[in-house]
Amino acid sequence: MLRKIFIIVGILLTTKNLWATQPKTLRLGVAGLTHGHVGWILSRKDSGDVKMVGIVETNKVLAQRLSSQYGFSMNIVYDTMEEMIAATQPEAVAAFGSIYEHLMVVEACAPAGIHVMVEKPLAVNLAHAKKMKALAQKHNIHLLTNYETSWYPTNFKAHQLLHDGAIGELRKVIIRDGHSGFKNVKINDEFFQWLTDPVLNGGGAIMDFGCYGANLMTWLLKGEKPNSITAVTQQLQPEVNPKVDDDATILLNYDKAMAILQPSWNWPIGRKDMELYGTTGVIYADNRNQLRVRKAEGYDGFSEETFQLQERPAPFNDPFAVLAALIHGSLELEKFDPYSIENNMITMEILDSAVKSAKSKQTVQLKE
Repeated sequence: MLRKIFIIVGILLTTKNLWATQPKTLRLGVAGLTHGHVGWILSRKDSGDVKMVGIVETNKVLAQRLSSQYGFSMNIVYDTMEEMIAATQPEAVAAFGSIYEHLMVVEACAPAGIHVMVEKPLAVNLAHAKKMKALAQKHNIHLLTNYETSWYPTNFKAHQLLHDGAIGELRKVIIRDGHSGFKNVKINDEFFQWLTDPVLNGGGAIMDFGCYGANLMTWLLKGEKPNSITAVTQQLQPEVNPKVDDDATILLNYDKAMAILQPSWNWPIGRKDMELYGTTGVIYADNRNQLRVRKAEGYDGFSEETFQLQERPAPFNDPFAVLAALIHGSLELEKFDPYSIENNMITMEILDSAVKSAKSKQTVQLKE
């Protein structure tokens, strides 16, 4: 009898410990459905860590179309943030509307203590970004910015190799991002309408893809700001993008290095890649999984090592898992991590200055 009691107590203690170690499910709201990346959450497999509890979208035709495609109930679709928050009590909200709407999402969520993750970039301009940061700090919420490149194992391998001294001191970085244009990649009309609006997107390709390079440089240089920023924009497809630039070159001048960012909606092949040139070698992050390191030998010789990298381990292979882990205390971001507010405020300074430089045709000084 005593043995049976010990067994039962042991089972109960084991069950209790299992319950204690089970990750809590994050109650997630979604603000907007017009962003083409919203499919990342709508199609996400149920892993028990995140539950989508409500959606805010006034365009019911769009909502119904996505409901039919992804299988969520129209009963969880609300007209306003206030209605959704009151009805569903989310712990966090992921913003999938226009970039201009990011500030309004934070204004609705922060006072209620609701954490926010927005799609890149953080805001349409630096003024919006400062208001968002102030609200996040005042109400002690996480405010993350999600970039696809934050999931890339090649970028993290490049970061590690650089700081391990694999190519010596960094001197030049070239980062190229973009695609062949919306006529060719065939995005939905709701996404296209605000992506090509200078108010709702803050600009064209200079914002849409320039943010990747600014974010990565801020991370690679551990929060160092460029001394100056010079940007040139073009409009190579005016019939498709009549209101905004669709091609840009941004030069970032640092104390000991220079970065050349090349965001464009005119690449013949879609790309997100970067090249890091040091004093003794080069790192080529060719795409998400392929990376090469060249070590200099003599005048123009080199040895080359190629890496085929596996996806990043959980939770870093999924932005919603990162958000849940941060909120529930099992993860802490390093300073100037690509998701972090510290990084993205500098990223916004760079983008804001780049837009001003392109418009004025003058170099903008960030550090005197």
